[in-house]
Amino acid sequence: MYVGTLSFDLLLGDVRSLKEKRSLVRPIVAELQRKYAVSVAETGHQALHRRAEIGLAVVSGDTGHLTDVLDRCERLVAGRPEVELLSVRRRLHNDED
Repeated sequence: MYVGTLSFDLLLGDVRSLKEKRSLVRPIVAELQRKYAVSVAETGHQALHRRAEIGLAVVSGDTGHLTDVLDRCERLVAGRPEVELLSVRRRLHNDED
């Protein structure tokens, strides 16, 4: 069994309130869940209105499939014009870790 995680640090565009922030972050989280069946949530910077951290986890029996899903998720977030991807942290774990 393999577990892959991604942590995205995002800078949001012209956002002036936490309500506007939620209106940008929620659709990204929902699309990742819907398209790739991953576990994903906003995990940091909740009190800041122009920053967001999104955490994502995938479980697979095959490292090739795991890497493919993580790559697709990263491309989806990086391709969103309303956010700037500041950094991505990727980790892979196996059941022996």
